[in-house]
Parts: sequence; structure tokens; C-alpha cells
Amino acid sequence: MPPAKPENIDWINNLRFIALYAVIMVHSTSPLLMPDAKASVNDWWTADIFNAAFRFPVPVFVMITGALLLHRDYEIGSFLKKRLTRVVVPFLFWSLVYVWYLWYNEEITFGNDAWANIKLVLHFLKNGSSYHLWYVYMLIGLYFFIPVLSKFVRNASEKEILYFLAVWFGVMLITQPYLSRYNPSVDMHYFTGFAGYLVLGHYLAFKDFNVKHLRLWMAALCVFSVALIAIGSWWLISYPKWPGTMFYEPVNPVIILLAASIFMMAKLSTSKFPPIITRIRDFAGEYSYGVYLGHALVLYFLEDPFGVNYKLCAPVISIPLTALICFILSVPLVWLINKIPFVGKWISG
Repeated sequence: MPPAKPENIDWINNLRFIALYAVIMVHSTSPLLMPDAKASVNDWWTADIFNAAFRFPVPVFVMITGALLLHRDYEIGSFLKKRLTRVVVPFLFWSLVYVWYLWYNEEITFGNDAWANIKLVLHFLKNGSSYHLWYVYMLIGLYFFIPVLSKFVRNASEKEILYFLAVWFGVMLITQPYLSRYNPSVDMHYFTGFAGYLVLGHYLAFKDFNVKHLRLWMAALCVFSVALIAIGSWWLISYPKWPGTMFYEPVNPVIILLAASIFMMAKLSTSKFPPIITRIRDFAGEYSYGVYLGHALVLYFLEDPFGVNYKLCAPVISIPLTALICFILSVPLVWLINKIPFVGKWISG
């Protein structure tokens, strides 16, 4: 594959910025879909459509990682040291912050037994102290695989890469809950998981597609995917129960279509942001990992004590507004942590 093209970087920055806001949108929307929200039919459908439309960010983040990293050769030791340090140290800091929040919110208590307290903290470090941190555990696993996967991608033909992607998609399809009855006994789990998104992101980023009206086709695919996710979730477990999460899961064939269409529309876009938006984009992008780690804490405090959540007004307005406020507050929060002397740049993310 050719080396990274300088002109590719701008659209990747745009895509990262959009995906960062989309993550917060998902987490601002999901509470309205919970059974205890007791949402009206219209509000439930608003949340379901929002949730479907913004289900792409985690796959897109992984695709961006594949586009930026898989074309390079690595010395395993130095790669893991550099990448894992950048990921693990902020993760440990924010994990402890969320343990503190659980204590602050009286969801856990600490007693006089120091060892019992340490074991409780270690339990949360092992399993995740907040709902969104699963992404970091997944990302760490991918980093261990990238030096090997990059060898394959850089030496594989296009046909071999397409073979990998086709098998990955097929295995993912046949292992979905309602299709697993047709899954043969052949062990194909080697082709499952997020590693396929790495390869897909690399392939789509570097492949020059000579297809007329490709951006229009990608837009149509995006709309189709969102409709299928929203209606499919409603169909599996109808309102007012929790929507069937099969269509919401990031390793899902429909989510692949959605993420690929968003990725390609960003790549094919010729639009230029105004300079002020570009500066905001670049500033937020510099702290994107920290914003991902910290935004859930901001959402917690926006809801209590300030009452800023989907209940603020009509959900069609309150959900994107809550996400925007969270985004606006999260970036300077991470920036301030980054400025703490000696340790800030290590723990902020």
C-alpha cells in the first residue's frame, strides 16, 4: 500500500471531530431508551433514531487507527511501549476518578479494612469503573495485534485484503443472535471482533474508487443503515421495552455499513470548515482521547445537580443540546488537567 497522503489528514481530523461528538450523542440518548425512563412513544422514537444515527463513532475510531497505523513497520517493543503508555496511564487516572464518583454518588462504600478497599478498587480497574471504558480495554487488545496485522496488510494483495474483509463480514453475520442457528461447527472466531475495522479503515482510506456518484451512494447507504438499525431495534423488542440491542452492537453487519458510509463520505467530502471551526476542531482533536475518557463524568454532573439531560425540553432539542454542552465543557476540562505541572500531560489523555 502507498504511504499516507498528506491530503488525507484533514478529512481524518474532520471525521475524528464528528465521531467525538457522536459518542457523546449516544451517551446522551441512551438513558431515554431505558425502561425506567417511561418515555412517550414520540420521545422513544426520537431517542431510537438518534441512537441509530450516532452508532458509528467507536467503529470509526478504530477505522481511523487502521488508516493511520497499519501502513507502517514497527519494532514491537517500542511500539507497545509508546502506544500503551499513551493509553493506559490516562485510563488508570480516569478509572480512579470514576471510582471516586461511585463513592461520591454513594454507589459504593469504603470501610476501615484497607485491603478490602484496595480489592474493591482493583475490581473496578479490572472490569471498568464506568460504562464507556470498555472501549479502552478493546483498544489495548488491538494495540497488541497491530504490529502483526500491519505485516499482513503491507504485504497482502488487494485480493487477499478483500478476502479477509469478506470472511470477517460473513462470520460476523452468521454469529448474530438470530442467525447463530445456521452457524456451522467450524471455528471461525479468528475473523471476529474489532480487528476487521482496522483493516477496513486502512483499505477504504488508501483505495481510490472509480465509482460515479460514490458520495451519493454512500449517503444512501447511511440513510438505509440508520433506518434498519432504528426499525430493527424496535421490531426485536417493541416499545416501551428496551430495544433489542443486536442492531446497536458495534460488531454488527449493519453498523459496519453505517461506519463505512460515514468514513467514505468524510473521505470524499470537499467541504472546508471556516477557519474558526478548523481551529476548534484541531484543539479538540488534540485532547480527543481525554474527552472520550472524561465526558461521562461531565454528563453525570450535568444531570445532577444541574438537571441538564434529555428531560430539559423536547428530546429532539434536549439530546443534541446536552451533548453539545458536554462537549464544550469536556474539552477545556481535559485541557486544564493537561496543564497540571509534571503529571498533566500523562494523565489527561
